Amino acid sequence: MNFPKRKQKILNKLDEYGEVDVKQLADELQISEITARRDLNQLAADGLLYRTHGGAAKVNPFEKPHDFANKTAQNAAVKDEICRVAARQINDGDVIFMDCGSTVFRLCQFIKNKKIKVITNSLPVIYELQNCAVSLNVIGGEFDKERQAVHGRMAIEHIAKYRASKAFLGVDGVSENGLFAHSEKEASITTAFATNSAYTYLLCDASKIGKEPYLRFGDLSLVNAIITDADKGKLMGIEERGVVILNAKK
Repeated sequence: MNFPKRKQKILNKLDEYGEVDVKQLADELQISEITARRDLNQLAADGLLYRTHGGAAKVNPFEKPHDFANKTAQNAAVKDEICRVAARQINDGDVIFMDCGSTVFRLCQFIKNKKIKVITNSLPVIYELQNCAVSLNVIGGEFDKERQAVHGRMAIEHIAKYRASKAFLGVDGVSENGLFAHSEKEASITTAFATNSAYTYLLCDASKIGKEPYLRFGDLSLVNAIITDADKGKLMGIEERGVVILNAKK
């Protein structure tokens, strides 16, 4: 059975059951588990499903846009290119911060074989990395079910106890005027991660560059580098302020 036929069968199962399991899928389609995982990864990259630990879940385009499963599937191919570049910056032995951003979550698939420690407030990141070479440190605090993440004063205090060699973070907007967020709790977590990291990367697709929503919470001096697919023209003001730009275009 070729990939287009398998794709249709997988999507039909998702429509019927809402989720699929790799082992069950391999049995029903008479393919190897490796092929099943590759098919699911390809469909996730195309934004047609949300990869879960051991399978996949249906993406509903009509749900509210801040739903995490939908956010991580939006613009998936671009996010994966950004994360491939990010993964190349990570070496065995690193201690890294990862926040709850939908782009940062997609970094998980590229770092599972690295012998590193990840400190995170994101439940999806924890689930995705729990059975691999990565060692996990889970931040405690108030759980936000919509963001699938932990926030609050206790989370900030937890982060402050540690030092990371690198941080991989997302923001709602970044321009030559600084860093921007939609909420104070997201801003405070991002600031805590960046402050306690030796080197901070922002993972931002082009839609975030030049955007200044709601709350300006920090200067560009909080970050060292931005990994993005944005055109160079949109980045000139940011680059002139000393931020390293890593291009993620194919």
